[in-house]
Amino acid sequence: MYCDRCGARLEASQNFCAACGKAAGMPLMPVESRLAGHIRLLAILWFALSAFAMLPGLLLLTLSGFLAGLLPADVPPFVPDLFPAIGIVFIGLAAVGIVAGWGLLERAPWARTLTIVLACFSLLHMPFGTALGIYTLWVLLPAKSEEEYRRASAAHGFEARA
Repeated sequence: MYCDRCGARLEASQNFCAACGKAAGMPLMPVESRLAGHIRLLAILWFALSAFAMLPGLLLLTLSGFLAGLLPADVPPFVPDLFPAIGIVFIGLAAVGIVAGWGLLERAPWARTLTIVLACFSLLHMPFGTALGIYTLWVLLPAKSEEEYRRASAAHGFEARA
């Protein structure tokens, strides 16, 4: 082994280079995993997309009475009830996305699986959902990512399941 600063030969038992004093075997920068750099960005993007998806639900809930008044008289009686129901569905799906983003930030063990499932569904929502779905699957789906996420989850205080 040789010193990467001055090139002097180092013995295996040496902690520091005798010529220049640099610590032996220690990298200059801590090595981060592939996953660590992407998790925070993924969580923020899921928060943003979910907040954006919540807007139509809130509009449908708040304007459902006004929208029901705009319908023609011969509309079946269940149609006005669809506006708030659809609004609640939009808000519920957006809340699941927010929970997934929060779980990623906390490195919760269940968050990776939930986010992968949401990413598969969001592939249908052109263009932003598709882009986020592809990015999420690219980050979280590989087997190496699963291993790194489990280690990060354990490091954040979550117990590993057998």
